[in-house]
Amino acid sequence: MEGEQASAPWRPQPLAASGWPEVWDLPAGVVPRQTLREAERLGIITTSAVEVPESGFQPASLDLLLGPTAYRIGSSFLPGDQTVKDRLGDLQIDKGIDIRSGGILEPNRPYLIPLMEGLRLPANVRAVTNPKSSTGRVDIFTRVVTDHSHRFDDIAAGYEGALWLEVFSRSFLVKVHAGMALNQLRFIVEDSSGGQVPLSLPSSAPETVRIQLRPSAEEPEMEEEQVGPLPVGFKAKRNTSALLDLDRRDHDPREFWEPIWPTSQLVLKPEEFYLLRSREQISIPAELAAEMVPFDPTSGELRTHYAGFFDPGFGASVPAGLPAVLEVRAHDVPFMLEDGQEVASFRYQKLAGPPDLLYGQEAGSHYGDERQWRFLSKHFRSWGQLPLRF
Repeated sequence: MEGEQASAPWRPQPLAASGWPEVWDLPAGVVPRQTLREAERLGIITTSAVEVPESGFQPASLDLLLGPTAYRIGSSFLPGDQTVKDRLGDLQIDKGIDIRSGGILEPNRPYLIPLMEGLRLPANVRAVTNPKSSTGRVDIFTRVVTDHSHRFDDIAAGYEGALWLEVFSRSFLVKVHAGMALNQLRFIVEDSSGGQVPLSLPSSAPETVRIQLRPSAEEPEMEEEQVGPLPVGFKAKRNTSALLDLDRRDHDPREFWEPIWPTSQLVLKPEEFYLLRSREQISIPAELAAEMVPFDPTSGELRTHYAGFFDPGFGASVPAGLPAVLEVRAHDVPFMLEDGQEVASFRYQKLAGPPDLLYGQEAGSHYGDERQWRFLSKHFRSWGQLPLRF
């Protein structure tokens, strides 16, 4: 629903800070969960809420919460030498949408939403942001915008100010709510020496990712009475009129997705959105954080993965590890994928300290025990337990 035009966009207010550090005395690396909580106490994280919800602290990342108003804008932008608030005044279309009780975002239209969190970073700490896995899996493209910035999702050391989220749903009509998290943030303490510590990676932490289009012999089988053949991927339906409420967990996936059945080759149609998974069974060590790196455009005209963060402990709850779910879109021309083809790579970073909780152990984990029939996002019923249609 639409609200009245606000005289000024909503902005977060700082919590009472205690001992904010100009330089944060921590080892170099990605800041773990318990230190993120300390960042809130120190006033490095500022917020409009009384405190950051406990569920927002992930093993090596912080969930960023939507504020109460979504602004439809004429185009995406970077503020350059201006503030986001000043640029919004030039690009805002119509009235702001009040999303406190839920608001509808149309597909293929950009929106800008202030986040509940702001930052006051020490001089040796920068931040990076990325869509949450559940966001990428429903083809919602998001990126964080900050004041006086020339880049998305990359927040310079020493930044002080508000955070804004650009939201662009590419496939579905979606309903969002204030207080929900579409994006997440990592703090990185910079190495004062400027060097990089070499990492020793176990075999369960692969450096490349291959597509799986045919099931492997090691995969578990479901009970015969529960399900028929299981898909190896999904393609988003075009022009569906169904509304995807991101606050629900019981959507029928058949209203939004077409199954992809086992095959040796798959031709991707330009600008169609696919969910596929990796052949590799991945387990991220407790001392590392990982990021899936966008596909090299010189190797093919497709984009793999919007949501790139993998927290420490991902896949550790399953002895063999878990597959990575890949969000894939081809551009310009049809593109053929073959079973086992390399499509992405992992980049690893050392943590500044061991996290007090690993992925899958905290309440905010939705994909800690993932199987083939569960790689749709949390918003859908399990495909493997749907009644068969004849």
